[in-house]
Amino acid sequence: MQQEFQKLLEALARGECATLTREVEQVHYLRRFAPRERLILLGGGHVAHALARMAAMLDFDVTVADDRPEFANRERFPGATVVCDGFASAIQTVSVRGSDYVCVLTRGHRWDGECLRALLRGTEPRYLGMIGSKRRVRGLFGALAEEGFDPDALARIHAPIGLMIGAVTPEEIAVSICAQLIECRRASAVPEGEPQSGETVLEQTNADLNMLRFLAGEEKRKALCLVLETRGSTPVKSGAAMAVDALGRGYGTVGGGCGEAAVMARARTLLGTGKTAVMEVDMTDDAAAEDGLTCGGTMKVYLEDCT
Repeated sequence: MQQEFQKLLEALARGECATLTREVEQVHYLRRFAPRERLILLGGGHVAHALARMAAMLDFDVTVADDRPEFANRERFPGATVVCDGFASAIQTVSVRGSDYVCVLTRGHRWDGECLRALLRGTEPRYLGMIGSKRRVRGLFGALAEEGFDPDALARIHAPIGLMIGAVTPEEIAVSICAQLIECRRASAVPEGEPQSGETVLEQTNADLNMLRFLAGEEKRKALCLVLETRGSTPVKSGAAMAVDALGRGYGTVGGGCGEAAVMARARTLLGTGKTAVMEVDMTDDAAAEDGLTCGGTMKVYLEDCT
C-alpha cells in the first residue's frame, strides 16, 4: 500500500500526472492527481507580494524575479524561488515551459517590454498576463508588432491582467489575477485519456502532498477517505480526499464540519482491519445546521484501511 502512494509522489515530482484507481460497487473510480504548476512573477512589487501568498494557497510553485535586491529576497517571499537578476537574464535562468503561468508585474513600460521580448522569443507559457492600463498595453503591443512579433501571440496575452472585478488595492488585484489563473487552469485541463466503460473520473485533481506523504510514510495505522459522488450543495467535489491516523488527525479534507468528523470517526473504526467501507454523509440534517454547515447535499465516501 505504501508503495502505491510513493509511486504517485514520484510521478508528481517528475511533473507527470498520476492516477489512483479504486473499484467500488463494480465501478472503477479514477482519482487523477495533477502536478503542481509553476507561477513565475516578473517583478517583486506590492501586487507580486500579495499574489505570491495567494497563489501558494492554490498549489502553485511560485518563482519571483526582480533586478532589485530589496524586492528579490527570501525574507520578502518566503517559500518561493527567488531570482535577483535583470529580467531577460532571469527569464533565461528559469527556462519557461509550456505548462507555466507567467505574470509580468514590473515597475514600468521599459521593463514590461524587456520581459515580453524575452518571453515571445521562447516557449509560450500556458498563461501570460501583464499588468498595466489599456493605454500602456496598447502602446507596448503596437511597438512590439512593429518590431515583427506575432500579432496572434500578442493577442493571447491577458492584458490588462486579471478578471475585471473593479480591483483597486494590491490585494484585490492579486485576487483578480488568481481568479484568472484558476479560469485558465480549469479551461486547459486535459483529461489523461478518455474513461472506459464502467469508469468514473472524479472531479478534483489537486495533489495534497502532505496527505500523500503521510499515506506513503511509515505510520502503521492510517486510512484513506475519498469522496466518490456528491449530490446537491456540498463543500467539496468528487475526488476530495483525506487521510486519517489512529489519533484522529486528518491530512487533507472532505469538507470540514460535522460531516468530516463523521467520516473520520468511521475511518478510525477500520484501522488495522484491512477492510473498506462506503458511507453516505447527509449535510441536510439538524446536526449539520447546528454545526454551521449551510450546505444541503449528500456525499458518498469510500473508506479504506491502509495499514
